[in-house]
Amino acid sequence: MSSIANMMQKFAEHNNLFNFEGNMETIIPGVYFHRASKSSPRQPLIYNSGIIIVGQGHKIIHFPDHQIKYGEGDYLVLGVPVPLECEAFTDNNQPVMGIVIDINPVMLHKLVNQIGTHKPFTTGQMSGVQSAKIDGAMEQVTHRLLSVLNNPIEADVFGEDIVKELVYRVLCGPQGHTLIGLAMHDGHYARIARTLSTMHSSYANQITVEGLAEDVNMSVSSFHRAFRQVTFESPLQYLKKVRLAKAKELITSSGSKANEAALKVGYTSPSQFSREFKRHFNKTPSEMLIQLHN
Repeated sequence: MSSIANMMQKFAEHNNLFNFEGNMETIIPGVYFHRASKSSPRQPLIYNSGIIIVGQGHKIIHFPDHQIKYGEGDYLVLGVPVPLECEAFTDNNQPVMGIVIDINPVMLHKLVNQIGTHKPFTTGQMSGVQSAKIDGAMEQVTHRLLSVLNNPIEADVFGEDIVKELVYRVLCGPQGHTLIGLAMHDGHYARIARTLSTMHSSYANQITVEGLAEDVNMSVSSFHRAFRQVTFESPLQYLKKVRLAKAKELITSSGSKANEAALKVGYTSPSQFSREFKRHFNKTPSEMLIQLHN
């Protein structure tokens, strides 16, 4: 067991999380603990933006033309929320564990501006999903973060500064350009990030590609190209996956009927919703509920 995994195990013990499944916010705002006791098959979901540090287990993210595998000793940087197909694996019958850190935009912009006064930025692939190996400096700050999570006073006093250092380490690392691009207001990456924020807050409304492109002052062709480069999806495919993910949440967590959920997320045709839901999740809403309650 790695030192990071050992500290995550101590966090789980300290907070009596042996039977916990999923994500929970810690005493530091914007920092979440993730635990899954079993492997899970390949399934569609939406990864929110943030930094994911894996302590135990591994996952594979599937794209149409490639895969990203990340696990113990890796961290994942997501500048924007991205619909993905992912499968998770426990290693040596030990639960998958990790922490997720939200990226505060105000903190990010301040850090990027400060770093920019000392050294020029390097550019890299404009993509919404990147992974990297945890180096010594990143491991040390992760240790400090996990340590204060079990101490409310230290978390209150040092938590924000430790998160700030962690974001700094990511900015200076091999995938820092993902977050640097997010902070550059006039760059294509930041413009697409603003578009995604609009789509996630207004998914139930009528949305057109022309309107989205106009909102960020881009031509439709440039917008299409940049959107696919960041999210690996066309704008309409992305919107459809967001709507279906929201509908799944309404059906499985809020008890909504399938037709009600369809209308709430922006579908006007229940039959089209049913077809696309089955195609996306490989289950009808009723089949998903049956599996959930078994």
